Amino acid sequence: MSAVIELKNVHKSFGQVEVLKGVSLSVQRGEAIAVIGRSGSGKSTALRCVNRLETIQSGEIFVCDHAVHDPKLEVRKLRLDVGMVFQSYNLFPHLTVEENIMLAPVTVKKQKKADARQLAAEALARVGLAEKAQAYPEQLSGGQQQRVAIARSLAMQPQVMLFDEVTSALDPELTGEVLRVMEDLAKAGMTMLVVTHEMSFARRVADRIVFMHQGLVWEVGTGEMLADPQTPELRAFMSHGL
Repeated sequence: MSAVIELKNVHKSFGQVEVLKGVSLSVQRGEAIAVIGRSGSGKSTALRCVNRLETIQSGEIFVCDHAVHDPKLEVRKLRLDVGMVFQSYNLFPHLTVEENIMLAPVTVKKQKKADARQLAAEALARVGLAEKAQAYPEQLSGGQQQRVAIARSLAMQPQVMLFDEVTSALDPELTGEVLRVMEDLAKAGMTMLVVTHEMSFARRVADRIVFMHQGLVWEVGTGEMLADPQTPELRAFMSHGL
């Protein structure tokens, strides 16, 4: 089975600081992969490189048959296949929830408003917010806004979903409702690459966990590796908390 996401010996620097030092990683279709590690380990940078939000110095990245490392890449076509959800929700405050979700299908994919409205309804149902279509972002909790952000990505019908620490700004109660949506997506077979500090979620939901340390993929395994780390670095990470 060929990989939907593949990073091969990826190097990325910001000025003189090398953040990714030869990262190799693959994700198969339908897999949910959790990426963990300390702040500064390179995990969010790696995720941003997958969606071409950052360009790399060397190596190769392939996503849904797009050569992301190629300077001639058509970024718009890549992002039709890749949805990304960030820590901040970035919803337009002057638009309703439904309008926020319809915006990209109508403007980017040139869909008819009726079709986009149907996609928005289906996406909101998937995240448990069908009744909030006519609400405005300020009327929603942080957890609800993050679920709308997920629905907005789902409405574009991507092949792959990227999640960059999407619960780190939320209270524990709100974190739980967002993680349940992500767990449902994983069970439904969505290909997911998730940067997270939520160890229980990673252990329960991820098909594989990738531990990054000092700009490298340090250890890879199933949820069991968190209870039985094979390297001193992962052992220290798990024992000292985040």
